[in-house]
Amino acid sequence: MDITDIFKIPLFRNFTLQMQEEFLDKLEYTLDKYPKGETIIRQGQPCHAVHVLLEGKLNVDVLDVSGNEVRVEVIQAPRTFATPHVFAEKNVFPATFSVEEDVTLMRISKDSFFKMMHTMPLLLHNFLCVSTSCNRCTMTRLRVLSFRGIRSRYIYYLLDHLKEGEDTVEMEHNQVQLSEYFGVTRPALSKEIGKLVDSGFIHISRGKVKILNKQALISLL
Repeated sequence: MDITDIFKIPLFRNFTLQMQEEFLDKLEYTLDKYPKGETIIRQGQPCHAVHVLLEGKLNVDVLDVSGNEVRVEVIQAPRTFATPHVFAEKNVFPATFSVEEDVTLMRISKDSFFKMMHTMPLLLHNFLCVSTSCNRCTMTRLRVLSFRGIRSRYIYYLLDHLKEGEDTVEMEHNQVQLSEYFGVTRPALSKEIGKLVDSGFIHISRGKVKILNKQALISLL
């Protein structure tokens, strides 16, 4: 593990070498290791520190209205998570985080991080950008669920994850996870995906979905 990997993360990006050294020297933090299968944070727990995943992978699950855990994503190091929530009025974690691959977790004290933002305008700028990105993810999830039909939810998901100038989406979720994300059954989702493939709208291969007719997909929303 190389602690300077944190400077690859958007929250700490574009730091000069001098800024990196000063930041690590003044920062108050702890490092903890967790094995695969362990739940390290539960939804609703207080969030009193900035969390940085330095090594490994974490599963991120939320409780739906029925009390079922729904897999929303798998995050991989290095990256931060739940960053805006540390300064929220109701500063609790929005999800449950469990270890998919052995993890090294860095926890930065809230007070220490706040002081560093006062002395490093770039850190404050990065924090605001990350917070905006987190809000966008929340809005995407709400937008997906606003569509009634399974096909429409899937199409919107594809188009939202399609990068500009490209025609292929690298899927973050498998079909089981997607069905949970959409709040539908896996067979129902599989059936709708099959129809899109058979109709020539998309082609699926090795976890990638190639969009063959973007305008036709948009017209189906």
